[in-house]
Amino acid sequence: MSGAPSGAPNLADRRRGRKDRRHGPAERMSEASNRDAAGSQPRNGRHGRVTVRDLTVGYRERVAVEAVSGVFVAGSLTAIVGANGAGKTTLLHAIAGLIAPRHGSIEITGAEVPADLAYLPQSDSIDRDFPISVLEFTALGGWARIGVLGRVPMELRLHAMSALQAVGLDDLAGRMLGELSVGQFRRALFARVIVQDAAIVLLDEPFAGVDAATSDELLRLMQHWHGEGRTVMVALHDLDQVLAIFPATLLLARKVIAWGETVTALTPEKLLEAGLAALPGTRARSRPAMPSSR
Repeated sequence: MSGAPSGAPNLADRRRGRKDRRHGPAERMSEASNRDAAGSQPRNGRHGRVTVRDLTVGYRERVAVEAVSGVFVAGSLTAIVGANGAGKTTLLHAIAGLIAPRHGSIEITGAEVPADLAYLPQSDSIDRDFPISVLEFTALGGWARIGVLGRVPMELRLHAMSALQAVGLDDLAGRMLGELSVGQFRRALFARVIVQDAAIVLLDEPFAGVDAATSDELLRLMQHWHGEGRTVMVALHDLDQVLAIFPATLLLARKVIAWGETVTALTPEKLLEAGLAALPGTRARSRPAMPSSR
């Protein structure tokens, strides 16, 4: 079960390249291309596990995440839910190594190199005016395979094209990134994650601002990754999506309000404690079988 408490002492800073990494810081989507490009099993069958112990993270005088402890078990699909300012993005930043904790530790196992952890940020944090084509942007998912001169190997180009086909953007591969709509840009971000082929995938509000059809297709791709045994963590607001699709939920309000099976984590009482309005009938809901990932 995700969120099992852990009480080991603080660990050393992350050492890159180690098997145990510890650190302080609606277009078409064809079924065939989805199967081919959404990734095979994570490289060498690795499955990532993330353990946080008494984690506190902040910005200057503000504490954004406080005393968070628990486990994202290998192969889990976990929603990270909370009101605005609850610390969802900060937690993902800390796991991705983009911000150093003030206290506590993060232990990542099953990710042997930095490329084994993929982070998809919120769209508004990316400069879409940078002069780069959709294909080149997608190929950045294979940054570890790009040479020092920035040349993209042919094999990586073909992989990036296959990923774009999986999300229905292959016809736009030569377009500039800034020409894409919001939904198309979200698809390009998912294509970049496909290329990275990571054991651990962090998604920050990946369905925000897109139409229902695009959201449904990207959700199916996310479920496909989960079905392959990847560890997927998703920060989002849509409680209906969470209840329908996610087996596990971390309910956050700077501190952990609940962490475990979704139907027990999102009770009306806990939602109110987290500063969220309870959905009608929340207590009686159960998670239906996940739809096919195609």
